[in-house]
Amino acid sequence: MSLPIHGGDLAAAERRWGKPEHNWLDLSTGLNPWPYALPHLPAESWRRLPGEAEETALRASAAGAYGCAVDQVLAGPGSSALIQAVARSVSPRRVAVVSPTYGEHVAAWKAAGHAVSEVAIPADAAGADVVVLVNPNNPDGRQFTVAEIQALSERFALVVVDEAFADVAPDLSVASHVGAGHVGSGLMVLRSFGKFYGLAGLRLGFCLAAPELLAAVAAQLGPWPVSGPALAIGAAALSDRVWADASRAHLANAAGRLDAVLTKAGLHGLGGTSLFRLVEHPDAGNLYDRLGRAGILVRAFALRPTWLRFGLPGGEAPLRRLEQALT
Repeated sequence: MSLPIHGGDLAAAERRWGKPEHNWLDLSTGLNPWPYALPHLPAESWRRLPGEAEETALRASAAGAYGCAVDQVLAGPGSSALIQAVARSVSPRRVAVVSPTYGEHVAAWKAAGHAVSEVAIPADAAGADVVVLVNPNNPDGRQFTVAEIQALSERFALVVVDEAFADVAPDLSVASHVGAGHVGSGLMVLRSFGKFYGLAGLRLGFCLAAPELLAAVAAQLGPWPVSGPALAIGAAALSDRVWADASRAHLANAAGRLDAVLTKAGLHGLGGTSLFRLVEHPDAGNLYDRLGRAGILVRAFALRPTWLRFGLPGGEAPLRRLEQALT
């Protein structure tokens, strides 16, 4: 199999397989296919630079949603940008990234001049100054308990926890522990907005940490890192707990239905979250291409050629289309 296409790159998919007859069914990104409905935006949010009041409103909504203090919240233009800003905000260290996981972590810390190693489990990070892990992990959904992460924050100078998919598993989050005395003082949490709320194009994410840690990250982002429309939409969505609770239940049900289709097709489940499923198949490369020719883009992995990751189809018709292509 030639190198897989990065998630969401439909232009590259069309160059590879041609334009599909029935439009693309993009299952490669792990986004909520039922996005948050955009609220009405005042015209001023487009016409002028964001102000302190709008920034404070977003931080307050995020603090309420994640369970931390307002001064422990920094908003940025997407979690990928924050991953890079965090790596640049720390003086050169020995960094252990719990892998396999989202590849931007290793890339960002290396680019910032750190000595980076990849470890299979946190226990293998002995000698590191910084430990980076994703919880629940992408792409296999591996989970770490709050107690496990608290123990790591006592052993290492800095523990960075990427909770990009934690909205669907809030009991795993350590966001409420950032800055809590000795345990948590070196704890930093990254949150993605676009995945759970289905609005990846908004480019909004959060870094949660003690204020003194956030100051160094903020210096890497510069002024006005988040647009006025993103501030307003984020503040409204993060305050809507009714929508969030209903979405968690809806996504869990949809993930169960996807599991049934994948199992029926002979794909062995390896894990995931209720926003994506990771499966294994000995002929995954040919299956990836067959789905691509059918106009269905899934996530393949160059270093794990038997793995495929499926996001959720957004309704009954897309699910049946996937089922037909698999069989």
